[in-house]
Amino acid sequence: MKIAIVTDAWFPQINGVVTTLSKTQQELSKLGHETLVISPNEFRSFPCPTYPEIKLSLAPAKKLGQMMQAFQPDAVHIATEGPLGLAARGWCLKQKLPFTTSFHTRFPEYVKLRFHIPLKITYAFLRWFHSAAQKTMVATAALKSELEQRGMKNLVLWSRGVDAQLFRPHPKSFLTDARPIFIYMGRVAVEKNIEAYLKLDLPGTQYVVGDGPALDEMKQRYPKVNFTGFKKNEDLVRFIAAADVFVFPSRTDTFGLVIIEALACGVPVAAYPVRGPLDIIEQGVTGYLNEDLKQAALQALTLDGSKCRASALNYSWAACTKQFLEHLPKPDNLQPAVNRITAASR
Repeated sequence: MKIAIVTDAWFPQINGVVTTLSKTQQELSKLGHETLVISPNEFRSFPCPTYPEIKLSLAPAKKLGQMMQAFQPDAVHIATEGPLGLAARGWCLKQKLPFTTSFHTRFPEYVKLRFHIPLKITYAFLRWFHSAAQKTMVATAALKSELEQRGMKNLVLWSRGVDAQLFRPHPKSFLTDARPIFIYMGRVAVEKNIEAYLKLDLPGTQYVVGDGPALDEMKQRYPKVNFTGFKKNEDLVRFIAAADVFVFPSRTDTFGLVIIEALACGVPVAAYPVRGPLDIIEQGVTGYLNEDLKQAALQALTLDGSKCRASALNYSWAACTKQFLEHLPKPDNLQPAVNRITAASR
């Protein structure tokens, strides 16, 4: 099967969306499927206002259409609602080709935090965008219910996985700072609510692993916190695994892939009782959820890391990719549209 995945988020970005899509692409290849990822790397782009790490494609419709015609996809999945997502949506509708979408990011909440645009406006845009999809994939049942209440339809579950061979326990001795060691890993940005973690009066040592638009400001404001900058692969894993508690302060993530990565390293999690953590953490076993984040962090110190690891092993990218494939349009629905695309390319 030839599957086109269209995303406004791709390497060199490192985040949950990119990880999910790249792992899915790898698993699809293992199963013998041919994939084409259409990302901003193939287009002229400009930096996203207030977030220059994100590149927005400039007038991508014509080139995207040419790439689609050349690839002749059997199925199209649109992962994001940015310029490329909009161009792919328009192309699929013009070709009368069924497509799927996914909801990865609380885009309305992010926009409200950065530009003060009311939620009702951006959620109206999302309802319009996803309404044309045959199915829209979401990470958890709780998120599905929430989005249905906001008027979104045809929602189906597409869970997440973890690379348990990479994310695994390592010696705590990697970090020699005063214990306990608390760690945050992810983007250093306002939408991650990172200051809720940085402001905590915790014993021992606090770490932040990651990069982002607020990094320089946070370094200046919180000089006692260890900011490592961006880390990846084994370097990243050693930092996480050496911590005593992983603190996840975000209130806006749809899942929180970093949570299961921390659990796979045998590190319990402290977070707010919000969507994402509520769907992953077993209270008092793999972490603690509390509106008092300091209390959650201190309570998590008492937990057994082996139980955290065991919980994370329930998540696999192979199982997630199987879900993804099940949601794609079936071949009998695709053939008329594929014939039209083939004819148009001659």
